[in-house]
Amino acid sequence: MNTSPQKLGLLMLVSMLLMTAVTAQSQDLRDAYRKAEVDREAAAERAAEKEEVILANRVRLESAVIQLEAEKEELEKQLAAVEAHLVVQTEREASLTGQWESHELDFREISGNVRLAARDLETMLHQSQFTGLRSGRVDQISPLLDKGYFPGIDDISGMVRIVFDEIAMSGEVGLHQAEFISRDGAEVTGQILTMGKFMAAYELGDERGYLNWSPEGGRFYAMTDLPGGNIGRNLNGFMKGEREVVPFDLSGGSALRQISHKTNLMDQIRGGGPIVWPIVGLAFGALLIVLARVVYLNRIHANTDRFMGEVNDFAATGDWAAAEDLVSRHKRGKSPVIAVIKAGLAVRDKGREIQESVLQEAILHEMPRVESGLSVLAVFGAVAPLLGLLGTVTGMINTFRVITLFGTSDPKLMSGGISEALITTELGLMVAIPIMLAHTFLSRRSDHIIGDMEERAVQMINIIQIRNEELVLAAGGSPDESR
Repeated sequence: MNTSPQKLGLLMLVSMLLMTAVTAQSQDLRDAYRKAEVDREAAAERAAEKEEVILANRVRLESAVIQLEAEKEELEKQLAAVEAHLVVQTEREASLTGQWESHELDFREISGNVRLAARDLETMLHQSQFTGLRSGRVDQISPLLDKGYFPGIDDISGMVRIVFDEIAMSGEVGLHQAEFISRDGAEVTGQILTMGKFMAAYELGDERGYLNWSPEGGRFYAMTDLPGGNIGRNLNGFMKGEREVVPFDLSGGSALRQISHKTNLMDQIRGGGPIVWPIVGLAFGALLIVLARVVYLNRIHANTDRFMGEVNDFAATGDWAAAEDLVSRHKRGKSPVIAVIKAGLAVRDKGREIQESVLQEAILHEMPRVESGLSVLAVFGAVAPLLGLLGTVTGMINTFRVITLFGTSDPKLMSGGISEALITTELGLMVAIPIMLAHTFLSRRSDHIIGDMEERAVQMINIIQIRNEELVLAAGGSPDESR
């Protein structure tokens, strides 16, 4: 084939360029290979190091695994033992629960009985006057009253000691130095004499009296009034050691309180308020009227029997001068009987009808004198209970006023109004009942006297008529002429 020199040269040039490029690329590949070899060797060294570390860790981990497995086996053994113990304890718990359920009622009954006894003992200690001498006894009983508290043998023994201590002090006469409230309201310390559980007395300087125990306040209070008479002398002598006998109150202070608070009539009158005084005035007025009327009616009754009897005797004999002389010796104003006799003698010569009319008129004229004061007594008897009712209303008004101001916490504040209400009612009835009885008695007495006067007047008329008929017959006339 025919080639030109130019083409040959070009081919040679291209071949040279290609060889130059291949030579350069081969050099770069050798450099890269050497670098990669160095990197490979470094990586192999690092891998060997890591392999050594991993192998060392593996040995350590395998040792740890072996140790943990051993611990696991030990724990499994312990768990088995615990589970076995739990089974035993569960069985024991079931057994104890059954025993507790069988004895729980007994325990509750014992606890309830002890609590009930403690409550009764606490009440007894509050009421006992020895608590004022040994105040710590109540504090020993208070915990036993809690529901959640189960009493022990020490608690029960303590209750027994307190009871025996109370019994011992109840049978003794003892002297104690203790505090109490004196009569003037101050808290003082003095010598207290106890006679069992019945009574307590005190000595404070030269003053000796009785004490009252107040469960509400937990204190001794001196009675307001000191004992007098033989009681005071015996108490003073006993506490001085000069006498062997001392009076004491078996009722536990009730009799002494009644004696100290005993009120007389004047105290009741003063406590009844202003309405009491009109009631007292009615009582005195009624008393004066009753006394005056009793004396007056007794005198009238005596005069009626005596004068009418004498006049009738004179009339029977026809001695009219003696009858008129009897009337003239007595003033008319002293006795209504004289007026009736005088009126009858003045018409002795008249007919029967005229005599009856005149005597009846005289009796009617004297009846107001005989019945004088009875209407006033009737008014007093009706007004007295009304005044008592008025006092009751005013006393209750005062009581409700006190309740409005102070409430009902202190009954002593209300006692004044209630006492006033009851006292006025009591006095009103006490005055009204005797007045009504006296009024009834005096009314019956007056009616009886008036009846006697009418009976004697009719008797005198009959005697006069008989005497006149005898005179007419003696003169030879007809009996009808005397009428």
